[in-house]
Amino acid sequence: MMIVKLSMIAWLTGVALLAGCSGKNLQAQPAINNVSANAPVAGQSVTYNESQFPAYVDKLKVRALSEGISQQTIDQAFANVYFLSRVIDSDKNQLEKKITLDDYLQRVLPDWKIERARQMYQANKTKLNKASKRSGVPASYIVALWGMESTFGKRQGKEDIISALATLAFEGRREEFFTRQLIAALQILQQGHIQADQFKGSWAGAMGQCQFMPTSFLKYGLDGNGDGRIDIWNNKDDVFASTANYLATEGWNSNEGWGQEVKLTKNLTETVIGLEDAKAKSVAEWQKQGIVLSHKVPANQRAWIIQPDDAQGRTFMVFNNFRTIMHWNRSTYFAISIGTLADKVVQN
Repeated sequence: MMIVKLSMIAWLTGVALLAGCSGKNLQAQPAINNVSANAPVAGQSVTYNESQFPAYVDKLKVRALSEGISQQTIDQAFANVYFLSRVIDSDKNQLEKKITLDDYLQRVLPDWKIERARQMYQANKTKLNKASKRSGVPASYIVALWGMESTFGKRQGKEDIISALATLAFEGRREEFFTRQLIAALQILQQGHIQADQFKGSWAGAMGQCQFMPTSFLKYGLDGNGDGRIDIWNNKDDVFASTANYLATEGWNSNEGWGQEVKLTKNLTETVIGLEDAKAKSVAEWQKQGIVLSHKVPANQRAWIIQPDDAQGRTFMVFNNFRTIMHWNRSTYFAISIGTLADKVVQN
């Protein structure tokens, strides 16, 4: 059986920071700037000298000015910037544990969270339906992502965003990625969506109740209540509108669900399993190959078969909306958890 390694920090907080949630792909990017003094050399670990941080911040300010950030915004944003060694510790020392899909689902979808999701769905139905009608994304999926990312707004992170991103850029391992996120964060401040002293989030820069990275905020964030600001920290209208807009922009199909667990009457070859375009078949074609559905879907619907833990584990038939969820977080485990929670939210 294939066992997946997942950051303990990620699945305990509901934020798979290194898997790409909310477009948060933290893969290494080449620096297009001056090469950092802390840039890694192949085969060597990254080292840094904290005393060089103030000088590095000055370079970031110059970069920000060159990219259209005003001096006033820069002065406000960096007024109290500080080196955050703990974000580097978090980035380097994430604990890992080998887990299966069942392990993962037990941890991220305990009974209390499912019940809380149902309660929050009912309590926020008017706002959720507004976002759903606008985007075509069912309210249950908005609630599922809200619950998984921030426990319905309770766990948003308390780090100073500018300090965290500046520190991670300074560390050098993913300098250009975090520099781009920092510039985007400064744009958010410059546009007046939040004040610098309230600009808080996770250690890696994910923000608000939907845990968007700054570039995702700029691309997908929506003003849900028409007040001229996008406040994903405190305003549920904006949180729901932005979450739904992400999925809608990435290709959500309102006529389909995410998928379902299925049974096999005969083994499938590994070559037909997976999410690649070429491996799509109609539901009817999959049924001819021995797939038994748990509930009926249109026979001509395009579908894929996945086995997250290989043939010894569960088998799922998934649709294009599943692949859309994976734009948010590139983990099949995460996407299954979102679909499962969304289903349970509306189950009688």
